[in-house]
Amino acid sequence: MLYIIDTANVDDIRRCNEFYPIDGVTTNPTIIAHEKRDFIPLIKEIRTIIGDDKMFHIQTTATTAEEIVKEGHELQEIVGGEFYLKIPVSPEGLKATRILSREGIKVTETAIFTQQQALIAAKAGASFVAPYVNRLDNIVSDGAKVVEEITEILHGYKLPCKVLAASFKNVEQIHKISTVGGDAVTITPDLFDKLVYHPLTYYAIDDFEKDWESIYGDKSISELISEYKG
Repeated sequence: MLYIIDTANVDDIRRCNEFYPIDGVTTNPTIIAHEKRDFIPLIKEIRTIIGDDKMFHIQTTATTAEEIVKEGHELQEIVGGEFYLKIPVSPEGLKATRILSREGIKVTETAIFTQQQALIAAKAGASFVAPYVNRLDNIVSDGAKVVEEITEILHGYKLPCKVLAASFKNVEQIHKISTVGGDAVTITPDLFDKLVYHPLTYYAIDDFEKDWESIYGDKSISELISEYKG
């Protein structure tokens, strides 16, 4: 499963890119606006941090197919690398997706809430479809189940489109996506931290340190090797 960071905060992106096996970054207009920075310098800095090989999903703000296509070409030229234009699913968005996919620009259809929205987006040429898990859970619809059914439908019809699950509030939701065959998740940096945290892990680390210090004091393995070599 691909792990993607859902933020435009360059400090968080830099930290996650250093410590975690992230596969890219997703943004949307809300996330970008939250940073209160000039748009172009911000997205160029993000690309510099993650490099050209990692995915960078940037959402269009246009509402007509023609303008969406225009923004797609302009953004690809600016950020380069493994770029995906995020387009909310709609008739205009689907029209733009069909055009852009033919022109070689990858598309992530976002704001997906139903299995049929995802299937239609995939047939229009989307590389990813992004169902909103937590928002589905909030309306008493099983977000993980929707992701599972979307995945089964796309695989059943042998469509190359992948499922990028979005909108998470806890680790359990993310875990469920991994068990139903979701291709990717996009999550906030704080949730990424929670994915690798467990108190028992830190208790074990403390025990290791205490046991080591009881025999070797504060000397590290490297120091002991240096002493051995003389």
